[in-house]
Order: sequence, then structure tokens, then C-alpha cells
Amino acid sequence: MTTLEQFLARAEAVLARVEAVLPPAPPVPDWTRGYAFRWRQRSGGMGGASYLQAVAHVSDIALDDLQHIGPQKQQIEQNTRQFVAGRPANNVLLTGARGTGKSSLIKACLNQFAKDGLRLIEVDKADLAELPDIVDLVAGRPERFIIFCDDLSFEEGESGYKALKVALDGSISAQSDNVLIYATSNRRHLLPERMSDNMSYKHGDDGDLHPGETVEEKISLSERFGLWLTFYPFKQDDYLQIVNHWLASLGCTETQITDARGDALRWALQRGSRSGRVAWQFAKDYAGRLA
Repeated sequence: MTTLEQFLARAEAVLARVEAVLPPAPPVPDWTRGYAFRWRQRSGGMGGASYLQAVAHVSDIALDDLQHIGPQKQQIEQNTRQFVAGRPANNVLLTGARGTGKSSLIKACLNQFAKDGLRLIEVDKADLAELPDIVDLVAGRPERFIIFCDDLSFEEGESGYKALKVALDGSISAQSDNVLIYATSNRRHLLPERMSDNMSYKHGDDGDLHPGETVEEKISLSERFGLWLTFYPFKQDDYLQIVNHWLASLGCTETQITDARGDALRWALQRGSRSGRVAWQFAKDYAGRLA
């Protein structure tokens, strides 16, 4: 064996050993497998590259299923329609009472506009630092992408806060025109607010009240969302109408729906909430027992 052949053999052996310990390359997204995806970190050693995983079973909730949030529904539907048509549109922050349809509204918008090229990528808070990678991955695609961050809130010093802030408006690179961020949260300012924050307010010479740096920082992220939608707890009659809608969708008769009123109120009382989520949970329980 010549010296060159010996060198090539040794080089191939070294490469084989290196490839054995390197993480595999992330799979290329298969855009034909669906219209909803999750951003996943590969498990295992060596911190494998993250990748997009198609969602096999997407919620089939429709806009018509969401009751008593008419203004919020109209605004986000219009914003999403502008987006899929290639017109200017805003990032959206949905905040307010739990169980009132914030996440469901985003899923319903996806189902409404998927046929027009809308796609959704769900990103966990822990992975928000990788937002630039996600945007770069889809920047050249013809589809329109909503990056969905559910139940978003941060504690002091979390890295995802800064990453999301930059992704919304603050990077040297322009926002991709085929990507929007839709986020839900139970609190509007996304960071915990404390009584001590009020001590940083300053009185100007003209009598105006000016927020200090701590307060400015805590409101700066939510201000970067162009559209704010606020959700409120439902009244009793609204809750019962939502229960009726879900019972009807599950095949209950008018008589059965009428008879369910007392049980529905007791169900809500036990849970301390008259929300759309509680109404859906009751409807499943009641219709299942009847069946």
C-alpha cells in the first residue's frame, strides 16, 4: 500500500469516528404533510439541531364555534385575511381571562385560511431564542406563517423575553413579510409587576408622571405587538349559550339541552369559572353520560 493510500485510509477512519459522535442533520421539513408544525429540539446528546415537526392531528375548531367574543374575532380575522392576501398586517397579543378562547381563536383562524396558504408554527417559550432560525427557515417559502406562542409569560432575566422582543421589532434585519407572531397570555405586560415598580415613577416639573426604567422595560414587549385583543369573563347567560352550542354539536336534543341548565351551572360553580373551556368540558361530560 502506498503512502497516499495509507493516508486516505486513516482519514476515512477518522471521519467515520467523528461522524459517529456528531448529531444527525435536522430533517428537511415536509411542507406537504400538513399546515401546522411544532418547533422541536432533538433529544439526545451533543445538543442536536432543532427541526420542524408536522402536527398529525390539528384541532378542527371553526370561527363559528367561538361565541361571545365577536369584536376580538372580527379583528383577528381581518388581520389574518390581510396577511394571507399579502397586505400589511400586525403581530397580535391576546390577553385576558383564562378559558375564554384566546388559543382557540388562533387555531380557528388557521382552519379558516389554511386553504389560502396560511401555516402555523407553534414555539415553546423555552425555544424562543431560536426565532431567528425559524424565520430564516421559512423566509423563502410562498406560504404565510404564523408563529404561535401560547400562554406566554416571563420571569425576570429569562432569555426568551429578549429574543421575542428583538424578533418583534428591534433587529438590524427587517421582519420577513411572510411571518407574523400571534401570542396569548393571561397578563398583558408579560412580566410580573410588583409594588416596588411604582417607586420608579418620577414627577416632572410640569406635574406630569413619567414611568421609570423598570416600568418602561416591563411594558416595552407588549407595546411591540401592533394589535392587542383583550378577553373578559363570561356572564351566566353567555356561558349557558356556549354550553347549548356545544351540546347541540355533540348531538343532544332540545329537551336534553334545556334539562342540562342546572347541571351546567353547578359544574361552573364547582370550578369557579364560567368560561368557554369549562362549557366545553361540561358538554363533553353531559353528552357522554347521556350516550
